[in-house]
Amino acid sequence: MTGHTKQISPVPIHLSIYSPNVVNLTLIDLPGLTKIAVEGQPDSIVADIENMVRSYVEKQNSIILAISPANQDIATSDAMKLAKEVDPTGERTFGVLTKLDLMDKGTNALEVLEGRAYRLQFQWVGVVNRSQADINKSVDMIAARKKEREFFASSPDYGHLANRMGSEYLAKMLSKHLETVIKTRLPSILALINKSIDELEQELNQLGRPISHDAGAQLYTILELCRAFDHVFKAHLDGGRPGGERIYVVFDNQLPAALKKLPVDKHLSMQNVRKIVTEADGYQPHLIAPEQGYRRLIEGTLGLFRGPAEAVVDAVHSVLKELVRKAIAETQELKRFPTLQAELAAATTEALERFRDESRKFVLRLVDMEASYLTVEYFRKLPPELEKGGNPSAPTADRYTEAHLRKIGSHVTSYIMIVCETLRHSIPKAVVHCQVREAKRTLLDTFYTQVGKKEVTRRVDRFIGRPIVTPSLMAQEKQLLQMLDEDPALMERRVALAKRLELYKNARDEIDAVMWGK
Repeated sequence: MTGHTKQISPVPIHLSIYSPNVVNLTLIDLPGLTKIAVEGQPDSIVADIENMVRSYVEKQNSIILAISPANQDIATSDAMKLAKEVDPTGERTFGVLTKLDLMDKGTNALEVLEGRAYRLQFQWVGVVNRSQADINKSVDMIAARKKEREFFASSPDYGHLANRMGSEYLAKMLSKHLETVIKTRLPSILALINKSIDELEQELNQLGRPISHDAGAQLYTILELCRAFDHVFKAHLDGGRPGGERIYVVFDNQLPAALKKLPVDKHLSMQNVRKIVTEADGYQPHLIAPEQGYRRLIEGTLGLFRGPAEAVVDAVHSVLKELVRKAIAETQELKRFPTLQAELAAATTEALERFRDESRKFVLRLVDMEASYLTVEYFRKLPPELEKGGNPSAPTADRYTEAHLRKIGSHVTSYIMIVCETLRHSIPKAVVHCQVREAKRTLLDTFYTQVGKKEVTRRVDRFIGRPIVTPSLMAQEKQLLQMLDEDPALMERRVALAKRLELYKNARDEIDAVMWGK
């Protein structure tokens, strides 16, 4: 990590030791705290080491082994100072004194070991480790532990404490304490494991089970996914999710505004009325009322309504397309199948275009129906008119008085307003019937038919005794499997979650065994 320099690295080195002579512990050997940087170390080494040590000892589930040399004043111990900061109650701190064999003659560490100099919640433990000379002589650990036991047993200062001194005692004490702590925290650990299991199972359920290789099961999966999408789509339309209200906005705002903007006044201007009425009369003027002129004026004006009618169809089509896109994106079950998402998008787009074309024909037919047959009751209620002031022998442009033409325009305008109100209500009904209603009922029917044919063919082949494995059948099954082609990253995620879930369940079973065995 750091080469031949004297720097440090926060990357841990894992070392596993297996032996019948050691207890079950996980030890983290941290570098000793320093005061200054020596040659070959950066100026930040003091802070770097302290920050590294803090990152471990601050964790509430760690046990702090505060090691101090016996031949130094305990009041100056950096280890004890840091342990006091992160564990003020001392519930996690164990004090260890080293180098007892290197103290000056006539001195001892009884003040510390007996808790008089600095009291801890747990008793102090003294240890005697191998010296550098022992290491150079390859003195093994068994011999080192024996020498340590002899030191305490024969020491006039520490003999009365020999039964609770030494590395072996320290290891047993830490192991027992760790066991006590674990048993105390088992309920909370078990609750955390159960929570993790629930979260993993929930995520696995969202990811779904691995895809079966059976064509029937694949078809069933596709249909279930389609039903989930259809449910989300209908929720958007019916108000369970946002979006469907935009269709009402088209009917309530866009359509009336478009009808209001129609250039009816321009089409029924005095000049245009005169032109159309006189052209309709031909070489002989009308006798009582210019019926052909009325019809042509009304038909021409109603032709203006085709634009707003088509605009409503296109606007609702756009809303439905957007709702389909949202529904596909929001259907959690579909997220793992990008190919099926694309297939659904293509199938729904085709269906919506078919609904739009049918709706366009319908609403234009409504407009044409109004132009094809006029409501005669309206005109029968009008007072009969005789030609006033006209001069049959005058030029065509001067054949009718301005008042007469103005009245004709007024009558036509009133009739157009009646038709406009009728269309304002009938066009939305037609659009809902042809587009919205059909989208709710038959949006995926064609897709269902196409997908279902693959399974029907397989079942027929089996029924009539044709070979089950044929090139066409293999191609159909391949198409089904392609629709359920998952994202590789998602498949890896499922495998990883399954492994974690198994580990958590095994841990839960072991903890249950420990708790019931207490």
